[in-house]
Amino acid sequence: MSKFLSVIALSAILPLSVSASNAKVEKNVDGAVIYKRANGNYTLYKYNPQVEKLKFHAGRAATKEEIKARDIDVMPDGTGLPVGKGNVDDGEELFNKHCAMCHGDFGSGGKGYPTLTGGDHDSLKNQLLKPGDEPPEKTIGSYWPYATTLFWYIKTGMPFPHPLSLTNDEVYSITAYLLNVEGVTFKDGKDIEELNNKNFLNIKMPNRDGFIPNVDVPNGAQVMKKYLSNPKNYGTGTRCMKNCIKGKVPVVRIEGGSLNDGIKPPLSEVRDLPKEKPTANAGGGKGAKIYEETCKACHGNPAIGAPVVGDKKAWAKVIAKGKETLYKHAIHGFNAMPPKGGNTALSDADVKATVDYMIKMSK
Repeated sequence: MSKFLSVIALSAILPLSVSASNAKVEKNVDGAVIYKRANGNYTLYKYNPQVEKLKFHAGRAATKEEIKARDIDVMPDGTGLPVGKGNVDDGEELFNKHCAMCHGDFGSGGKGYPTLTGGDHDSLKNQLLKPGDEPPEKTIGSYWPYATTLFWYIKTGMPFPHPLSLTNDEVYSITAYLLNVEGVTFKDGKDIEELNNKNFLNIKMPNRDGFIPNVDVPNGAQVMKKYLSNPKNYGTGTRCMKNCIKGKVPVVRIEGGSLNDGIKPPLSEVRDLPKEKPTANAGGGKGAKIYEETCKACHGNPAIGAPVVGDKKAWAKVIAKGKETLYKHAIHGFNAMPPKGGNTALSDADVKATVDYMIKMSK
């Protein structure tokens, strides 16, 4: 056995030796043993004992007002929930306006965007062991552990591409609507019709207790250590150097032959980048370039809900509003579209040139 393999083999059995001696050892959060460092050594390995004292003098300390403006996270116990209220009816209207274009009607799913509702709780037991197996259905009702963090996610991350544009009352309304659609109720069994910062904690999500171990407690790190240190749960089983996999492995493997066997025409092995072909946008000037870089993400994707460039029927209604109105909407923002498409570095003249180009391509 080489010196390299000898070191690996010895290091592999060290944890077993410690366990055998019944010595009390400190363990990391993942269950791994933390050995003492001494004389520049960590077990058989050298480490750098030099301690660097780093000093940073960039900028200034944030003011209380600046910290407060950014301290908007909401904890599972309700800490951070802002004062406000919202109801299901308003939430449905807001969802249809800001969210359905990506997440589908009633949150049933869209092209490339998560399904929010309709998940089966029992499906969380599903495992992808072979082709055709159904995956777990992770939706708000079947998987999400806390309604409070749902509020936080919507408030800070949605709607795309204009997060933090909704008021607290609007977020309460959308949250109430989604929970109502999923059939989530208050602890007393009553339907959720209105949500506010006071009754929010009366909600217990269906899968609240389905997460093991439960680390969302004051001693969460210790709970995780205890769980992952138990070989029956995860992570610290019997170690081995070869033939470690026992029994049949549920993995489909490609056996023999070439990946091109049976494929007509055969897959190309050329790795050169294809030459760029002239597109319909060629010759569009600066407006075409800005459209490709800033606007196409929404106005080139039918799933988003924005009028797609080239769709004459959709743009006929838009163009009928007049160029000045379109300029105003594009520069200052309109509905879910942020000012200047989110690219505030653009000048008003740049935006107008882009609008002109999009109109030209959609007539």
